[in-house]
Parts: sequence; structure tokens; C-alpha cells
Amino acid sequence: MALGNHSTITEFTLLGLSSDTHIQALLFVLFLVIYLLTVMGNLMMVLVIRTDSHLHTPMYFFLSHLSFLDLCYSPVTVPKLLENILSQKKTISVGCCLAQVFFVFVTGGTEGCLLSVMAYDHNVAICHSLHYGQIMNSQLCNSLVCGSWGLSFLDAFINILQALSLDFCEDQSIPHYSCELPSLFPLCCSDVSTSFTVLLCSSLLHGLGTCLLIVFSYALIASTILSISFSSGRGKAFSTCSSDLTAVLLFYGSAFLRYLMPTSGSPLELIVSVQYSVVTPLVNALIYSLRKKELKAAVRMTFRKYLQYR
Repeated sequence: MALGNHSTITEFTLLGLSSDTHIQALLFVLFLVIYLLTVMGNLMMVLVIRTDSHLHTPMYFFLSHLSFLDLCYSPVTVPKLLENILSQKKTISVGCCLAQVFFVFVTGGTEGCLLSVMAYDHNVAICHSLHYGQIMNSQLCNSLVCGSWGLSFLDAFINILQALSLDFCEDQSIPHYSCELPSLFPLCCSDVSTSFTVLLCSSLLHGLGTCLLIVFSYALIASTILSISFSSGRGKAFSTCSSDLTAVLLFYGSAFLRYLMPTSGSPLELIVSVQYSVVTPLVNALIYSLRKKELKAAVRMTFRKYLQYR
């Protein structure tokens, strides 16, 4: 395909987070622990939700898919980050770099869609509680999840097609720990205006679009909650939504900062990237497992059964 345009450049150098060996050792331990906790936490969430019949509801159905997505999201960047911290030659091939760009789009885009779907689910549960079972049927739930993945794959495919046509110059250094499309633009000798326009439009339509859907859903939820006469009812409704709002703010806040700020390799840029690509998949698992009472009870029951079998 268009990979022929990259024949003169075979690999990039990822400058990473720090060149200090002592800091690198600390970062390796930190990110390895985060990665292992992310995998174990989200895997536990998926298994518990799938095996406990009490959790076979639309809310936990979407949560299990979010956990599965975070299982896919973290391995896109973290293993290569860990490898480069230990390696003297911190390189990545052009093909692997573009593959990483593609899967960052897929996983990040799907996460945004799933968060908007979960906001809609809460909207229906609180604002249309009497008809919740009829509206959020299994067919609609499956369609919303498939649509989230499909839309994100389409978005990633459109952006990667533009990236495949780029020509890269002699400067192969990426001031980052992973390959993301904004980081590749400064390395190009060819005109990037088309790729930049496609990225901007897709980010606005996909990122801002899903964000506005979330804001609209929670505005309706807040209006409904404030109309509840009993304070206990308000507290329960707010508690139901608080974990989702926390996950939304963490993901969208850091993602928007990353893609709206100029690519410079500054410490703030790297911290923001670490937040949404490394920390968020772990935080999601912690937020939902700690905030959802039914899920905490199911996890405790699962551990009891495991200990009994041992």
C-alpha cells in the first residue's frame, strides 16, 4: 500500500519520559505495577459481571464492555513504554508506530462512545424509570456497543489512511513515549494539512460529539433529580451517577488537553498523555468497583467461593 512512501525511514526514536537512569528505574516499577493492576482489576470486573446473574442488567452490561475495552486499551502503549525504559535503543518501526496510532484511535474512540452510552443508560434509568426495561432491551444494548466499536474503527481507518500517505524527513525523534498522530506531524516533509483537517474534524465530531451527548444526558438527569422531593432519593440518584461523572471528567479532560495543546514534548503534555492512556484504565476499574454496591458484593462473594474451593 502507501507504506512505500516510508521506504527511506524505517523507524522512529521515542524519547520517552526521562533520560535519567534512576528516574527510569522508578518509572519502570511504577508503570509495571499500574499495568498489572489494570489487567487484573479489569479482568476481575469482566469475569464477575459475566458470572453473577444479579449483575446481568444494562448498566453492568455496558460496564463489562468498558472493562474489556480497558483491557485492550492499556496494552496498546504500556508494554512498549516498559520495553523502551529498559532498552538503550528506544526505537519503534514505522509499521508498528502506525499500528499504535490506529489502535489508540480505536480504543480511545470506543471509550468515549461507551461513556456516552452509559450516560444515556443512566438518563433512561432516572428520567424514564417506569419504561426502563422496555427501552433498554438487549437488542438496543447490543446495538449501542456494536455501534461504539464500529464508529471508532471507521474513525481510526479514515485517519490512518491519511497517515499512510505522509512522507517523513530525516528527523526521526518523537518527543513522546508512544506514537500518536499529532506527534508525527512535525516529522513530515509532505503537506500535512489534509491529515490535520481530517484529524480535527474527526476529533470534533467524535470526541466533542460524544462529550455533548454526555453533558445533555446529565443535564436531564440533574433536572430530574432536583425535582425529587425526598432527599434520600436525591442522594441515591446522585450516588449512582457520581462514578460515571468521575470517569468522564478524567478521560475527556486529559484527552482534550492532549489533542488541543501543541505537540512539544513538554512535561505537561506527557503527564496528560500518561493520565488518559495509562492511568485511566486502572482508575475506571477502581472507581466502579468501589462505588457500585452490587459489584462490591459480587466481588466479595466471588473471592469467598474461590477460597472455599482452595
